[in-house]
Amino acid sequence: MLKIVTEGAEQADVSLSLDELAREGARRMIMTALQEEVEAYIVRHARERDENGHRLVVRNGNASARQVTLGAGTVEIRAPRVHDKRVDEQGQRRRFTSEILPRYARRSPGVDDVLPVLYLRGLSTGDFRPALESLLGQKAQGLSATTITRLKAGWEEEYRAFRQRDLSRSEYAYIWVDGVHFRIRLEEDRLSALVVLGVRADGEKELLAIEDGYRESSESWKSVLRDLKARGMRAPVLAIGDGALGFWAALGEVFPQTREQRCWVHKIVNVLDKLPQRLQPRAKRMLHEIMNSETRAAAEKEMGSFAQEFEAKYPKAVETLLKDKDPLLALFAFPAQHWRHIRTTNAIESAFSTVRLRTRVTKGAGSRTAGLLMAYKLLDAASRRWRALTGSELVREVLSGVEFQDGKRKETATERVAA
Repeated sequence: MLKIVTEGAEQADVSLSLDELAREGARRMIMTALQEEVEAYIVRHARERDENGHRLVVRNGNASARQVTLGAGTVEIRAPRVHDKRVDEQGQRRRFTSEILPRYARRSPGVDDVLPVLYLRGLSTGDFRPALESLLGQKAQGLSATTITRLKAGWEEEYRAFRQRDLSRSEYAYIWVDGVHFRIRLEEDRLSALVVLGVRADGEKELLAIEDGYRESSESWKSVLRDLKARGMRAPVLAIGDGALGFWAALGEVFPQTREQRCWVHKIVNVLDKLPQRLQPRAKRMLHEIMNSETRAAAEKEMGSFAQEFEAKYPKAVETLLKDKDPLLALFAFPAQHWRHIRTTNAIESAFSTVRLRTRVTKGAGSRTAGLLMAYKLLDAASRRWRALTGSELVREVLSGVEFQDGKRKETATERVAA
């Protein structure tokens, strides 16, 4: 229990659970924001008055209390009201409408991010209420079992449409690939979700595939890539992924012209694993120097220094680094503005952080199908907040075959003659 003391007439010891405190904090923040929104609206129209000099826009108490479901739980809100006596050109009375809490809103859009978990974890509708309360608090309201059943049917249809949609209308300069694991209740094996995330010509990211794959095998990845190709996807320019994936053999067969970039985060972890703990801090600094080099020549020089220092006693660490030298340094043939995006698979890792969090909260999905569907819906919700690549205007140049060296656009023969 957490004890808080409020000011003024509320100065009393109040014991609240953390969940109750979160809900009360959310309620107070919303009320404060609503009050400020109304005050700003009134001030904005303060000079508008009737023939008697009275203001046309004034406060008018509070509306009736209503229950609003938020990520922190269900809270009771009494929104401030405005009496607006102005009329528009058609003679209709103007009305104040809150952008924070629209007139008939009963649920925050953020709740959509947790709805897939509540049902898709494998609960029956009879068990739905306890699950809802576990995430939104015991006072959760407004989301009946019937509503969730209807939503679930809609999600399944969305996922089917996602897996069948036409991909021929877009080109993808880069794709990130990874196998993301999360636990399935009542099963010994974890679900291995094969994920493909792409970058369109406008620099925006797009989820291309999320499929069940057995231990990230080459055959599983071939199935994913062949399906993408069959639906019209053209070969991406560059693929970014972990060196341990069976993906690379599949890529060579389905999209042989696509270049390869190994993930530096995975590589650094693998190299450090071959070194004693006392040497890892220095080795990590040296590996970051390679990764953050400004030119390929500088990176190769730093790689030589690393090999020279650790080859004699720790040859496996050096071998782990050098065996993927070219795929690790492929990024230098692309715009420098894109390096921070394409040298790791962080685009997928960060997107899946929400999925991992929710599967921990719900103690795993109820089935492999439910797990994929849950992951798809959570990623779909998260995609609305994804940002375009830095230097997004350069993506079209990458797609059109413009060559880059050490991150800079190479001059063509025509440009050199003109200069």
